[in-house]
Amino acid sequence: MASLKDMRVRIASTKATQKITKAMQMVAASKLRRAQSAAEAARPYAEKMGAVISNIASAANGSPGAPALLAGTGRDQVHLLLVCTGERGLSGAFNSSIVRLARERAQALISEGKEVKFFCVGRKGYEQLRRQFEQQIVEHVDLRGVRQLGFGNAEGVARKVIARFEAGEFDVCTLFYSRFKSVIAQIPTAQQIIPLDFEKSDSKAQASAGYEYEPEEDEILAGLLPRNLAVQIFRALLENNASFYGAQMTAMDNATRNAGEMIRKQTLIYNRTRQAMITKELIEIISGAEAV
Repeated sequence: MASLKDMRVRIASTKATQKITKAMQMVAASKLRRAQSAAEAARPYAEKMGAVISNIASAANGSPGAPALLAGTGRDQVHLLLVCTGERGLSGAFNSSIVRLARERAQALISEGKEVKFFCVGRKGYEQLRRQFEQQIVEHVDLRGVRQLGFGNAEGVARKVIARFEAGEFDVCTLFYSRFKSVIAQIPTAQQIIPLDFEKSDSKAQASAGYEYEPEEDEILAGLLPRNLAVQIFRALLENNASFYGAQMTAMDNATRNAGEMIRKQTLIYNRTRQAMITKELIEIISGAEAV
């Protein structure tokens, strides 16, 4: 049985941990508001750009001059999985849920005889995937030094992805991230970004009036598609940022509650042990007095 001194040290240590988790919860809550606003503000732009490109692409798709980012390479053999995760932990299952989705997709593709490559954005995803797929990781972007995410960060990733596509290193690229729904709900998401995946039978596109483009559709898409790729990656990074703080806030709240419960149990054990020791000493004194 631990001594009273050891119990006091343990209680004090748990209280210190509780203060840390409570402080981290409050910091995550304050950062979540700004991150959530940024993610929600990026959604309409990313969705509208996707809709505009889909409208133009529906007319250009299949033409001999269609950009490769739209038409693809004509093959489906080599897949690049662009996995975006956080730089830090202490956020529950946030990072592992994204990695799990990417790992499941990779294993399914490998079982079909496909070749899989990984492009990791974020330290945690890289560390988890490296254990199983170290040879397949072709690039890792570390954003630990970035204090505030900007469009330039997404553009840098997009340029590297496009360069590898133009070099013929892969045929299909799928983006993995966590879509922010609420503080307690973050949804791991997979989105094909190369070649552009759009609904050819979209009812709104069919119902819209015909347009004549100047310059031609292929020329417009050649400029828009790389920017759309950067926009979709930027949206994923912002969604991830909000999801991370939401998951961290929930995880630290649970940790604070668990620490409080541990303190209660440890204090109860300490008081009972102390009471038992006092009772034992009283019995010894009384017994000694009677013997005299």
